[in-house]
Amino acid sequence: MTDTTSAPPRPSSPRHEIWQQFRTHKGALFGLIVIGLLIFAVLIGPYLWVPEKLTVAQAIKLKNQGPSLRFPLGTDQLGRDMLGRMLLAGRVSLAVGLVAMVIAIVFGTFVGTMAGYFRRLDGLLMRLTDMFLALPVIPLLLVMVMLFRDRLAGVLGPELGAFTLIVFAIGITSWMATARIVRGEVLTLKEREYVLAARSIGARPNRIIRRHILPNVVSPVMVAATLGVAEAIITESVLSFFGLGFPPDFPTWGRLLYDGLQYMQVYPERVIWPGVAISLTVLSVNYIGDGLRDALDPRIRGR
Repeated sequence: MTDTTSAPPRPSSPRHEIWQQFRTHKGALFGLIVIGLLIFAVLIGPYLWVPEKLTVAQAIKLKNQGPSLRFPLGTDQLGRDMLGRMLLAGRVSLAVGLVAMVIAIVFGTFVGTMAGYFRRLDGLLMRLTDMFLALPVIPLLLVMVMLFRDRLAGVLGPELGAFTLIVFAIGITSWMATARIVRGEVLTLKEREYVLAARSIGARPNRIIRRHILPNVVSPVMVAATLGVAEAIITESVLSFFGLGFPPDFPTWGRLLYDGLQYMQVYPERVIWPGVAISLTVLSVNYIGDGLRDALDPRIRGR
């Protein structure tokens, strides 16, 4: 006699449920594929496509060339291969976005956690947040770059000095949204039963924050992180577009836009290629952020 009763289905893990919900967001899948291809291109591409080493005479002769098999994206006003510069510029732009995002997330999470958990710090830290929100970000960044660029270049070198200054300036002016989100989550979490129970048995605040608060604010922080990458890339592009970003021989997508601006009417592809790269990156990251927001929300995931 066979047993016709079937075993109950095994409950799926939270990670599996998050991935299943994320997969239903077509825009998020599109963004994940595009950003994966871009990261692969900028990391592996410079090893697969090595620009030719040209003499000064050859570079002058090959300047302002259109797309061809030899130069798929053409050459610039100095005879440099635009494809090679686009790949190297993508490395810098994506690195700026990631590092600046990490700075903003770490600082914003710290401020939001302190403000939400310790009532005596709430007013001071939130007024500090409001003050930073009231500052005009782009003019402030321009002033910071103009004041400290030469000093850091003398200490760290022009490339590393510019990178350090730009990522720090963007990160330190982009943490406010994360701080507000984390503060709201912490205000709710610190009244939960398991937090009150830990407090009643004498657990220290740093242990409660580390064990019970921070693991439960990961979801909104992840969403804020994805959006922070897009914001940092746009901000760096704006700085480079104004000519106050990286040195001319240290390309970023924003710097390529700035260099191609004066040739836009004659050679519009100089502006089109870096503009498309920036737009695709920002669009993809925003779609991924939307997909993560839906996937990490248990109310939506349960539908």
